[in-house]
Amino acid sequence: MLSPTEPATNRKATPQVDFELDDLHADEERYLDFYREVGVHEDSLVPLAAHHDGPNSYYVLFDRSATWGHPGMAQVLAVHLQRDHEKQTFSFEQAPLPLPAMAQSWLILRGCPPDAIDLDHQLGPPPADDATRSLERRLAGDGEHYAMGYSYTSDDPDDMVIVVALRALDERAPSPFRVLVEEVDTETWTHTLREGGFDTAGEALQWCDDRLTGEAGPLPRVRAAATVSRSAGVAKAPVPHAPSRSR
Repeated sequence: MLSPTEPATNRKATPQVDFELDDLHADEERYLDFYREVGVHEDSLVPLAAHHDGPNSYYVLFDRSATWGHPGMAQVLAVHLQRDHEKQTFSFEQAPLPLPAMAQSWLILRGCPPDAIDLDHQLGPPPADDATRSLERRLAGDGEHYAMGYSYTSDDPDDMVIVVALRALDERAPSPFRVLVEEVDTETWTHTLREGGFDTAGEALQWCDDRLTGEAGPLPRVRAAATVSRSAGVAKAPVPHAPSRSR
């Protein structure tokens, strides 16, 4: 989402995230867990979207520190906080995910109103076309239909790309394995998101690997079926993992 390659004229002042937990540390162990899993990177987290509803807060965060971590790791973090001011404590869930739309979906499944967690596209490359916008809306709304098994994020300025492999939780779904590929055009500072359908996990993972080495052909179309009305979503159960890649 964010990169040193972003045109200077398009940059917006980077907002800071505030989890509002200063008075909620009665449960020291939970507070330390939150610090280890989320708070340690607070200075590097950019709030792409946030919604607050009473004791609940929902965040879609871009983690700028992830670029220095394990090659290919997801750079988007979804966080759900539930505060208890009476007991001066809180609970939380968090999930690193490769795409902002997948983080939106994860939060919607945890009670965030779908229309309350829109992304601030001034903080990253906006969608380049209607196909991208349509697929991202579908991803955000269909989080219970697919399971993510593999993703790889490359922020190489010469080829900024994210690939994600998904498996249908409904065995009757057409093209039971899907690949999502997000590509950033650094000249126009926009991004596209496309989807392809595969019959096997091996084929989906091979396409991902070929795309990362610049050898992939076109994404195959997702097969249509009259019994399936929604087609892509976020992951719960794994598909086989592709071999890890180095930079």
